[in-house]
Amino acid sequence: MGIGSSILRVLTWWNGQTLNTQLFTWRKGVRVGEDELGNIFYENSDKSKRWVIFNGEIEASKISPDWHGWLHHTWDEPPTDKPLQHKSWQKPHQENLTGTLAAYAPAGSIRKAEPADRSDYEAWVPE
Repeated sequence: MGIGSSILRVLTWWNGQTLNTQLFTWRKGVRVGEDELGNIFYENSDKSKRWVIFNGEIEASKISPDWHGWLHHTWDEPPTDKPLQHKSWQKPHQENLTGTLAAYAPAGSIRKAEPADRSDYEAWVPE
C-alpha cells in the first residue's frame, strides 16, 4: 500500500475500509469468504456481527444476493459453504448503474449521442 492510498484511506470512507474498520477487523474479524468482485466478508468469533470490506469503491449494490442474505442473517451458512441454487431463468447479479455512463437511457433521451427518429410526433408550429 502506497503513501497516497494510505492518506486517501484516512481522509475518505468511500475508498475501502476506514482505519477503525481495519483495526476492528484485525482484532475481532474471522474471514469467511470472498466474492467474485474481490469483496472480503468477515464475522466476529461469536458470529453475531458480519461485515464486508469492499474491493475498491464502496457501493452496496456490488454485493450479490447470495452474500447479502448471509450479511443480514437471512441464512447462517455463507455462500462459500452452502451455495444457493439459482434457477435457469435468473439473470446474473449486476450492480446499480444509475449515474454512470452504462445507465439505461431510453430512446430519445438527451443522454444519447444520436437523436431518435420519431414518426409518431409532429412538432407544433405557430401560425
